[in-house]
Amino acid sequence: MRIIALTDLLFELYTWILIARFLLTWLPNVDYSHPIVQFIHKATDVVVRPFRGIIPPLGNIDLSPLVMFLVLRMAYSLLRRLLFLVML
Repeated sequence: MRIIALTDLLFELYTWILIARFLLTWLPNVDYSHPIVQFIHKATDVVVRPFRGIIPPLGNIDLSPLVMFLVLRMAYSLLRRLLFLVML
C-alpha cells in the first residue's frame, strides 16, 4: 500500500506543478529565465506539448489544459486500479 500512497503523492505534486505552469501563463510580466519558472516548464513540457492545439483557443485562453487534465486524471485512475490489482 505504500506504493499507492507514494504514487498518490507524486501525482498530487505533479498536478500542482501543472497548475503553477498554467497560472504563470496568465501573468503578464513573468521572467521566463528564472530558475523556478524554467524548472516548471521543463517538468511539464512532456505532458503539455501533446495537448497543445487540440482545442482552438478562445481569444487568449488556451482550453487544451482542460483536456490534458481530464486525460491525465483518467490515466492515473487506471494506473491506481492496476496497482491495487497487483498489490492484492
